Amino acid sequence: MQEMVFYDTLRQALWISVVISAPILIAALTTGIAIGLFQALTSVQEMTLTFVPKLAAMLVVFWVSMSFMTERLVSFFTDHLVPIIMGA
Repeated sequence: MQEMVFYDTLRQALWISVVISAPILIAALTTGIAIGLFQALTSVQEMTLTFVPKLAAMLVVFWVSMSFMTERLVSFFTDHLVPIIMGA
């Protein structure tokens, strides 16, 4: 395998991982900001108040975007990795 093909495949794989993880990370960020704002406004400093809603939001977003994630991974493997493995 040539170096250029290897690095291009690695770049594409890293980009796919960023695209796949973005919805979950954005959900955690927005939920964390909203809960942090709520805590600052009400002076409630409970640690579990931030953890449980973040986890719930991340699970909901993961459940909703699971087909998108699977589709992106399968297309990456079939379009990029399988031809490299087969030697095409």
